[in-house]
Amino acid sequence: MSEAWLIDGRAEADKLRARVAAEVAELKARHGLTPGLAVVLVGEDPASQVYVRSKGEQSLAAGMHSVTHKLPAETSQAALVDLVRQLNADPAIHGILVQMPLPAGLDEKAVIAAIDPDKDVDGLHVINAGRLSQGLPALAPCTPLGCMILLRQTLGEDLSGLRAVVLGRSILVGRPVAQLLLQADCTVTIAHSRTRDLASVCREADILVAAVGRPRMIPGDWIKPGATVIDVGINRVPFDDPAKAAEGKTKLVGDVDFRAARKVAGAITPVPNGVGPMTVACLLANTLTAARRIRGV
Repeated sequence: MSEAWLIDGRAEADKLRARVAAEVAELKARHGLTPGLAVVLVGEDPASQVYVRSKGEQSLAAGMHSVTHKLPAETSQAALVDLVRQLNADPAIHGILVQMPLPAGLDEKAVIAAIDPDKDVDGLHVINAGRLSQGLPALAPCTPLGCMILLRQTLGEDLSGLRAVVLGRSILVGRPVAQLLLQADCTVTIAHSRTRDLASVCREADILVAAVGRPRMIPGDWIKPGATVIDVGINRVPFDDPAKAAEGKTKLVGDVDFRAARKVAGAITPVPNGVGPMTVACLLANTLTAARRIRGV
């Protein structure tokens, strides 16, 4: 059997950003509406700083109004919630994202709850989760949205009847991607650490979404021949090369044993450059969606 088709998340993200930019330009021209994204960063976490800078640059490149609020790590809960409420009331802002994780002492759930659900472009508010579970218009989390776009680009628009297994039950990826797969008329199983005979469950999947955060947890023999594998995991591990490992050098791997899985699967996302690039592109798409809904266009 030939090796699995590599699903190019970077190329698909480029296409999505181009579509969003074209639609933003049309929205400005026809309705005088510029979608606005506000990102809030609390503290000096290096990874968060990189993510926030990327979100700001990409939203500006798409023609959006973009603002970044950088707050010191000692910011109080009350001050952070007050800023969120100001952004809720700002008519120029249609999307609000508070970068996680927050510094110790701040309540992430309370901050998310303070965001206007119609501006919750991270899709984490309980109202958006409820809307999603009911099949109502919702702002869904960005990574699950990206997974669905990659699946449809690989398998076609009609996913109905396919057996999907989602490995992981987080509120950020596992649960919402399962809801989106259900809406696409897939037969969905959510598996996790306590699932009995996990290997057999995974082998039933036409679509396997891995989102557990454990490096190379899923071996090749857990995958149904010809299945489509979406690997959401981003895990940093030492290099296989002992010399590089001894120098402390690391690399990114997914939750799936990529080399083994590629010999069995029909299509698979690599790590990096699979699901990852789709996340920020979907954030832009969510901001565009939020602006349209808020304005009623």
